[in-house]
Amino acid sequence: MPKKRAGRKFKLLGDSRQPDKLILGITAFLLFFGLILVYDSSAIVASSEPFNDSFHFFKQQVVWIVLGIIAGYIAYRIDYHEYPKIIPIGIIITIFLLVLVLIVGTATHGSKRWLDFGFFTLQPSELAKLVFTIYLASWLSKQKNTGSKYDSALKNYIVHSLMPFLILLLVITSLILAGKDLATTAIVGAIALVIYFISGKDLLHSVGSIAIIITMAVVGVFAAVLAPYRLQRILTYLKFLQTGEVPDPTGSGYQLSQILIAVGSGGLFGVGFGESRQKFFYLGISSFTDTIFAIFAEEFGLFGSIILVLIFLIFILRGLGIARSAPDSLGALLASGIIFWIGLQAFLNISANVGLIPLTGIPLPFISYGGSSMIVTLVAIGILLNISKYSRIGR
Repeated sequence: MPKKRAGRKFKLLGDSRQPDKLILGITAFLLFFGLILVYDSSAIVASSEPFNDSFHFFKQQVVWIVLGIIAGYIAYRIDYHEYPKIIPIGIIITIFLLVLVLIVGTATHGSKRWLDFGFFTLQPSELAKLVFTIYLASWLSKQKNTGSKYDSALKNYIVHSLMPFLILLLVITSLILAGKDLATTAIVGAIALVIYFISGKDLLHSVGSIAIIITMAVVGVFAAVLAPYRLQRILTYLKFLQTGEVPDPTGSGYQLSQILIAVGSGGLFGVGFGESRQKFFYLGISSFTDTIFAIFAEEFGLFGSIILVLIFLIFILRGLGIARSAPDSLGALLASGIIFWIGLQAFLNISANVGLIPLTGIPLPFISYGGSSMIVTLVAIGILLNISKYSRIGR
């Protein structure tokens, strides 16, 4: 019989079990390489007004990484079985912050995504990715089969599983979308749907999950085309697919045109580290945030890009192995949600930077400049490493 965990306390010291070294090593490599790439791609912009310091963004990124490592280490040292006890408070705080940012948040290009605390700017939607993942994993890991009789099973499923999930999903995603951040809304929704789908234990749950996925996809399409600036971006991309040429390269197609120039200029082996031309104000501040992969592809070429993609792929496969080998449902759902989230962000960022999908504004995990995203992602890695201590993979 497994031992009960109900009365256990936080275990911060004296645990001899080791975290997964491959996940730890890849994370450390991507952080170190990403830091160098942030300096390389931001130095030109940082040297100009109002920063006047080529190391400005590099130093900021060092701070975010250090804070993220500290927060991630704390998350790693806490047994992941403790999170269900504290996560209800976390979801309440997250919803409060998502509402607050709509009221007093800093507006940029018509969207409200950041809360400015003076010494730190927080993006609540980034926090929502982590908190919602933990909350859903904690709740759904306790779900049981709906029952044997169809009528009672359907009623039980709708009342105790489907409706609570839909209500919370609608609240979280609506608040993020209200801040005009469709890409993050889609990611949070996708993470939630994946966790919900794999948590199912019967056919009824699977059918309900598929219906939700189809409905959310339709809603996402409508949300994308109803906003004029999103519709213009999609039309620009569709025109590019049809003709092979970027329409209005000095207007709506400017950013797409510049990233394709960067990627195309890289060729097979790249123009050389530090030799990117597109970082000279052509891509502006996005050269070290959303489009940092385009700068990487320009400097390291196709071969370098393939290697980076393979590193992310190995990371994802190892994370899925941890989820598959987790000792319980909570660990499996948590690890699956975290690895899907990071993998999806990497896929969307890289795909947008090579013209496979429309531009999304999604940062590249571990590499793109940004405080909220970096810290939250490293906390998620701390939780994943904690789960790996109990996983049977590699043992």
